[in-house]
Amino acid sequence: MSSQGSPAHPRAGFFASLDMRKLRQWHQYLGLFFAPAIIFFAFSGALQTFSLHEGGHGSSYEPPAWIVAIASVHKDQRLPRPRPAAAEQPHPVQHAEGPEQRHEPSGPSPLPLKMFVLCMAVGLISSALLGITIALRNRTVRRNALITLALGTVLPIVLLLL
Repeated sequence: MSSQGSPAHPRAGFFASLDMRKLRQWHQYLGLFFAPAIIFFAFSGALQTFSLHEGGHGSSYEPPAWIVAIASVHKDQRLPRPRPAAAEQPHPVQHAEGPEQRHEPSGPSPLPLKMFVLCMAVGLISSALLGITIALRNRTVRRNALITLALGTVLPIVLLLL
């Protein structure tokens, strides 16, 4: 250090005290632990971006149960509750305005941002899968990597079911 208290060497200071090998190791384990959740939320978020988790008003589209389930976990942090049978369901509220009076929002198209979100989801999933592959190809840390990956997969499922 110089007499004014500033580091004389560019790596001196806070970062000099960090061992880069330890930093990479922490990065690897955090990435492996959260990779399953990143993949899940990126995938389910992409499906929701295109509203594949809900039927459109007046549309005959009925979303598959698995999409509804993962959307519920993504949005509400719980599995979906069973819907009452058709006879038990309350009657839908009728709106005073007819279909011809409903207005679609005007303005810029949401499609460009939806496409960006889709690309982001593909990028996140690809990056997580590449990270998992790289970690598992390293024989010296493979066992710990598998354990960390398993914990990152099982723990959220257990917490969901509590």
